[in-house]
Amino acid sequence: MLAAIAKEAELQKSYLSESIETLYFGGGTPSLLSIDQLQKLMGVITSTYQIHPSAEITLETNPDDFEETKLDAWKKIGINRLSIGIQSFFEADLKWMNRAHNAAQADNCIRMAKAAGFDNITIDLIYGTPTLTDELWKENVDKALALGIDHLSCYALTVEAKTGLDIMIQQKKIEPVDPDKQARHFSLLMQWLADAGFDHYEISNFSKPGKKSKHNSNYWNGIDYLGLGPSAHSFNGKSRQWNVANNALYIQSLAKDQVPFELELLTNMERLNEYIMTSLRTMEGLSLDLIKRKWSEKELEQILELAQKHISQGWMLYQDEKLILTTAGKLLADGIASDLFFV
Repeated sequence: MLAAIAKEAELQKSYLSESIETLYFGGGTPSLLSIDQLQKLMGVITSTYQIHPSAEITLETNPDDFEETKLDAWKKIGINRLSIGIQSFFEADLKWMNRAHNAAQADNCIRMAKAAGFDNITIDLIYGTPTLTDELWKENVDKALALGIDHLSCYALTVEAKTGLDIMIQQKKIEPVDPDKQARHFSLLMQWLADAGFDHYEISNFSKPGKKSKHNSNYWNGIDYLGLGPSAHSFNGKSRQWNVANNALYIQSLAKDQVPFELELLTNMERLNEYIMTSLRTMEGLSLDLIKRKWSEKELEQILELAQKHISQGWMLYQDEKLILTTAGKLLADGIASDLFFV
């Protein structure tokens, strides 16, 4: 697999023309790679692409992957940011979500990472599960803050069709997810983290000032990105492409010097809808000046007209030539964005 990814990196070299400011090792838990494998992969990337000296280099990992020797080696390789899939600090939640780690590991891994010198750490937390009361959700957030976490990615649990979790819910072996509880947990989260001095810079992402993820921000701001490996997605502003998910087919194709991907060319209106969706998720909001410059006055007027009902409902603000979701509007972000779409 590593040989195939190295080959793809070489074949896709022209996809990104500028210096790379972020690297993200994620999807499929790359922390399971041996140190030697990760080092070789890093070597391939740094020798193939121009990496900015202060690039943010993130490794996605789970609490049960942590070892002191691994942490030291990750730092030497160049990893300077960790994204840890904590999900919850409570045993009942972790068992309900069928996670491999336990509550003690969730706590200990953060302490270990800090002791190893990692000062740029983000963790994932899941809210709205049947086992998580409002009080326990508060304790989860407080625990993260007490551990000195400056960046949080928080998600409502989604149950994918035909997964083990979905089947167990259908068979009434476990309690289903309550959408009202999820909305309440999200509202509470926004208030708690605002009180703690965090910026809500994207719908699911919160950070202390100066601790925003460059990688996350680039994605939501429409910066070009390249994904390497099976199922990886790439975007260059004009098109998006995604690699085949099948590992064997991926390896076979790269052995023939072919990158196995599907390509979608975006129309002018699709690019506009993309911008509407991503910009409204951010604290900066949708720039009406940019709409006028990149599209036209006609699109600008239509967006403003459609936005009026959301402004009057208190879900959106119109200020400084921008449309920005209010706290209440963030609960309805996807619906509001789709209401502004061009069809």
